[in-house]
Amino acid sequence: MAVVPTENARQYRSGSVIPLASRLQPSLACVFDRQPIEIFEPGQPIFWQSDPAKHVFEIVEGLVRVFKILSDGRRVITGFLYAGDLIGISLMDRYLYGSEAVTRTKVRRFSRQSFQQRMYQSPELRPSFFARLSDEMAAAQEQMVLLATKTAEERVCTFLVLTARRDRGAFVVSQLDLPMTRQDIADYLGLTIETVSRTFSSLASRGVITAEGRHQYRIKIEKLITLAGEVDTSHGEADMHDEVNALRFASA
Repeated sequence: MAVVPTENARQYRSGSVIPLASRLQPSLACVFDRQPIEIFEPGQPIFWQSDPAKHVFEIVEGLVRVFKILSDGRRVITGFLYAGDLIGISLMDRYLYGSEAVTRTKVRRFSRQSFQQRMYQSPELRPSFFARLSDEMAAAQEQMVLLATKTAEERVCTFLVLTARRDRGAFVVSQLDLPMTRQDIADYLGLTIETVSRTFSSLASRGVITAEGRHQYRIKIEKLITLAGEVDTSHGEADMHDEVNALRFASA
């Protein structure tokens, strides 16, 4: 899966399994600057698995799910992409995964051949490009750890924490927007939709999350971090608060 996180994303990747992003570095964004905006409505594919890999895309606005369809027809979501992420970079002739808009999404596309030529001809772009490919490999490894070692509740809490890290404002106002469906979350975490729903209900009953709309939740981020298994609760409380406070200060 060729999902490329931005530079700012790497600064907040503590235990990340979802590529984090805010916007592209200017040097790489210039590749797409002159390309027209295309709009994809919710559920509309940007490209399908096995389509010819002819283009690379920059997500300008919105949310995209990236997925693979297995031989038995099951869907596995391998990531969620936000504004600033790149998608479609492939060393193969065909895309190894599919992508669909979750919300109304704006993208710019650049031909794969032209993109590769820009990378080869621009020494200043190559280090950033290869660093982001390395981040993609690290994210894939971290997702394997998530699915192999964490309980259902830890997976859901990790997902909520990492989604909050995509938007630093979530740390400030303790409010999280989740436009993806419960089925999307289940297919990403390797759980059933029933398990995801039960876990959300359990977190709500304990006051860890509170629904404030169809896709919005009030969250207790410190508690979610602890439940995600990201800190040692015997002596990690100070570090946990330092992380949250640092993000609040940076967003002030």
